[in-house]
Amino acid sequence: MALRSMTNDKHELRTSAGFASAYDTHARSILIFLARRTYDPETALDLTAETFAQAFEARRRFRGSTEEDVAAWLFGIARHILSRYLRRGKAERRALTRLGVEVPSLEPDDLVRIVELAGLDRLRGAVSCHLDALPEAHREALRLRFGTALGAADRRAAGASTIGRCLLFRRGPLAPS
Repeated sequence: MALRSMTNDKHELRTSAGFASAYDTHARSILIFLARRTYDPETALDLTAETFAQAFEARRRFRGSTEEDVAAWLFGIARHILSRYLRRGKAERRALTRLGVEVPSLEPDDLVRIVELAGLDRLRGAVSCHLDALPEAHREALRLRFGTALGAADRRAAGASTIGRCLLFRRGPLAPS
């Protein structure tokens, strides 16, 4: 069922079937949007789920009338969710670790598929090249500001030759081979 232009009070997004159609239409692009900003497929998938959960709860307040309005509304929610995640993420991850809570993870094939869809390998390569071109002091400033996902021994084991690569490659299937 395609969403069609309607008055605000009767937009199909406000129904379960209309919302399902909006999910089918926009979930992939929201996932790619978030994966390109987090560089982490699992996090992107979680944030995508949260985006649509909040959109579902707020669907009766949707005031748009076109497909473009639906897309803008969903991406606005996704941006808000991402912003909140970035602000609260560090504290939450520390709490989960402290409590010993194990967060379920995606299967390796799913991770690889999200990396493919979002073009993260290409983006990582481009960012890595640009980081390599920076003066050492600038790379060090980035490392100090954003930290590194891997320790020195892990960087050597992964074959990462610059701080920039260590910032971008985290773990598992996303790490360089």
